[in-house]
Amino acid sequence: MPSTNVSCSGTGYIGSFTVLALLEADYKVVIVDNLYNSSEETVNRIELICGKRPDLYQVDITDEAGLDKVFKEHPDIDSVIHFAALKVSDTCTWA
Repeated sequence: MPSTNVSCSGTGYIGSFTVLALLEADYKVVIVDNLYNSSEETVNRIELICGKRPDLYQVDITDEAGLDKVFKEHPDIDSVIHFAALKVSDTCTWA
């Protein structure tokens, strides 16, 4: 049975390329993403490229009940890759 990976922020730029590589390496992938800086369309494009569609849960990583549901529905999860973050403004000044 293939390993199952959770990719937090798997529809973002770096996460989506990682998801694609994992799927091409025969991993099962579950994406957890709040879609704040991305789009569900990314999942369609991943499927178009590799012919496999990862499961997508529109859940914020701070939503404990939402994450519990993901892990309950996928008891075979054995790894997590965490890319979730909010962008930092480039207007910050450093002392």
